[in-house]
Amino acid sequence: MDKNFIKIKNGENIKVNQIPYMEFDLFYENVLQLALNGYSIIHYFAYNDNFQTRLIAVFRKQNFLYIATTDAPDEYQNLTEKSIKFHNYERELAEEFAIKTINHPWLKSLRYHSNFLGKTDVFGNDYSNEIPGNYEFYSITGEEIHEVGVGPVHAGIIEPGHFRFNCIGEKILHLEIQLGYQHRGIEKQILQLKKSALPILIESVAGDTSIANSLCFSEAIESLANVEVNEEYEKIRGIALELERIANHVGDLGALSGDIAFLTAAAYYGRIRGEFLNILLEVCGNRFGKGFIRPGGSKFLININQRRLFLNKLKKLKKEIIEIADMLFNNAGVLSRFESTGIIETDIANDLGLVGPVARASNLFYDVRYDLPTGIYRNISIKVATEKNCDVMARALVRYKEILHSLDIIETLLNNLEGTKPNKNINYSLSPNSLVVSVQEAWRGELSHCIITDPDGNILRYKIKDPSFNNWIGLAIAMRNEEISDFPLCNKSFNLSYCGHDL
Repeated sequence: MDKNFIKIKNGENIKVNQIPYMEFDLFYENVLQLALNGYSIIHYFAYNDNFQTRLIAVFRKQNFLYIATTDAPDEYQNLTEKSIKFHNYERELAEEFAIKTINHPWLKSLRYHSNFLGKTDVFGNDYSNEIPGNYEFYSITGEEIHEVGVGPVHAGIIEPGHFRFNCIGEKILHLEIQLGYQHRGIEKQILQLKKSALPILIESVAGDTSIANSLCFSEAIESLANVEVNEEYEKIRGIALELERIANHVGDLGALSGDIAFLTAAAYYGRIRGEFLNILLEVCGNRFGKGFIRPGGSKFLININQRRLFLNKLKKLKKEIIEIADMLFNNAGVLSRFESTGIIETDIANDLGLVGPVARASNLFYDVRYDLPTGIYRNISIKVATEKNCDVMARALVRYKEILHSLDIIETLLNNLEGTKPNKNINYSLSPNSLVVSVQEAWRGELSHCIITDPDGNILRYKIKDPSFNNWIGLAIAMRNEEISDFPLCNKSFNLSYCGHDL
């Protein structure tokens, strides 16, 4: 079934001419069969090559990636009706490259922005003045039906996004989510910058995922530049990535507590989150790890005194995290709000292609650190945390389990650091006519960067897929038949990225 695809490892670079090419009809049937037979989609995107628009499909099965390509038609019969996994990918193709998917069940703009081809998109939006066209929201009719619009400007300090609820009384019949109000054109900017300036832009893809994005980028660049990274740098990178994971998961447990007015846990976890951010601050001078990871290794090291201090601090924080979790997960009021709320059954989560803690809370066994390991994760044992109840409680418990496992990983890596010198900037001379796919388990889930180079070794296409790209639709499904008052709780149990989705 996958014989028409090239099989590679995570982070392995190949020549573009090694990628199997198929006529579109054969390509269509092959990608559909893979999607229907348990292969997950890592990438499905278009790029321009010598005035020809091409499609690239990257799938995953177990420990390998499978890649094929074709020439993109102006339009084709949609794949989404046969496999919902293609839903957002086909909307993105229409939006960015004006490739129309005929009879697509939900063909409307995924974000608000002009496309790569610089012309009016297939939705009829005219971007000549950078003003988005009208967005037609789904509407349910009936005497007792009412709509509730939230955003794009919110009462809190979050980024803009619009949520349109169709309700009957307090029950949500349908939630539609519209994003892309602050489109920055990250993927276009990457093609215009000097290679040496790229790390700064990559760190800004999503501020709370700076380390994971930097690691994806660095491993992709290292692969294309044939740069080896020594094990000490891999350990430091692993520590950084796990610190980012813990800080965000702890913050989410605190925010979930705050959403149900369980203020004791909210206050404790809010403070503890800061402790982990401060460890990053002590190492690299930035609470979000910007400037920490660079191609070739790391710009900062952890000295003996810091190692001793961090180990003592982690021991103390682990005790506090466990104590507050015992209080949180054994409180009757918490259980009444968390349990049986926002359920996404396992088969639905699988059909939608959900990733990360959200997927594992629906009993899907997939963690990039376990399935597609790179760097230090090739040498350490990963415990994949899953839950079977598929609700808010399950998503909270997966985060809690991952916090404890990440603390163990960091402790092991700190105890095994031997010391090395900070790396110098590498030569950004990239292999020409090549492709690499780099995948990491960011704290929200599967994060992937794909780079294609031209004959001169310049970046021809840089594609980023944040885990939120997969998971926003999951939030919409989780809210069906729930009370509208439970939306903040469900929303925080997903805690998806607005800017990471809008590239």
